[in-house]
Amino acid sequence: MGKGMIKVAPSLLTADFAYLGDTVKTLTEAGADWIHCDVMDNVFVPNMSFGQSMIQSLRRVTHLPLDVHLMLVHPDKYIGAFADSGADVITVHTESHSGIHLQRLVTSIKQCGKQAGVAINPATHPDAVEFVYEDIDLVLVMSVNPGYGGQKFLPQALRKIEYIANRAAQLGKALEIEVDGGVNLANYKSIRDAGATVLVAGHAVVDADDPAAVIATLRG
Repeated sequence: MGKGMIKVAPSLLTADFAYLGDTVKTLTEAGADWIHCDVMDNVFVPNMSFGQSMIQSLRRVTHLPLDVHLMLVHPDKYIGAFADSGADVITVHTESHSGIHLQRLVTSIKQCGKQAGVAINPATHPDAVEFVYEDIDLVLVMSVNPGYGGQKFLPQALRKIEYIANRAAQLGKALEIEVDGGVNLANYKSIRDAGATVLVAGHAVVDADDPAAVIATLRG
């Protein structure tokens, strides 16, 4: 992983779950780079989405990397199951209960042969990942408070993206910087300019009349 062409990872959180397989096929054909899957337990965040069986089903309908974001109180209990279900990238939160042993979580993901990401919520300082940079492939900057789609982008996230991009450059670390929350055609340029390399977009892509055109624009 590392900087290069911008990747677009449409989020399924805003999709109609009754037609999820069809949506993933459409996004695949539209040129998405990854499929972003938000896994929520209604405890760590105030919402519930889907689990391992859904990831397993999605794996059968797309060749794209499945970017699985675990918003769970105890992600340590589920890393192996999601790896076995077909996840390609697994991201855990610094703020989860087991996030107090973040390096252990990251090691567990890597031992499953998957790319490891660490997510930080809007109020979390990016220094939370300072001592795992060498072990991870991705930092996910939440630009909304997680739990629901369709929220407005928090502009202070731009400073955080810049901070992480600069720190990774200082360390000589090839790192994907993923941004999730309120990404749309009005703000994507500022997010990219700050240093983001992966844009997660829900409404902007999934609900678009022409998802392929939106993906091409976001990728630039």
